[in-house]
Amino acid sequence: MPNYIYDQLGNPVGYISGNYIHTLHGQAIGQISGANVHKMSGEYVGEIHDNMVVNTQKRDPERIGHRGDPGNPGFYGIPKNRGAVEPEYPVVFSQLLERVNYIDDSVNNFKQKLI
Repeated sequence: MPNYIYDQLGNPVGYISGNYIHTLHGQAIGQISGANVHKMSGEYVGEIHDNMVVNTQKRDPERIGHRGDPGNPGFYGIPKNRGAVEPEYPVVFSQLLERVNYIDDSVNNFKQKLI
């Protein structure tokens, strides 16, 4: 059973498998080093706090390298809402999705041109 990541409204938005954060459908979108969360490219995003990815306002965030693609561990289903939480720090999970959305948009635009 994976460790789910939630937004501030309590909705599941992803899960942790090993040292990676995945979308609910299994696509790797982030890396974890300790409590630190990085994009797949290695750029620092925030930290895991109360099962959310938050910006803790670090002054000198480190950058790690890309460790490779861990593959897709699969779809585990979507858990129920855990209830809204007022986080101590801003939630930044969406920053992990920026590149994913760009790729999805590029693919969709390409498909539209073919039609």
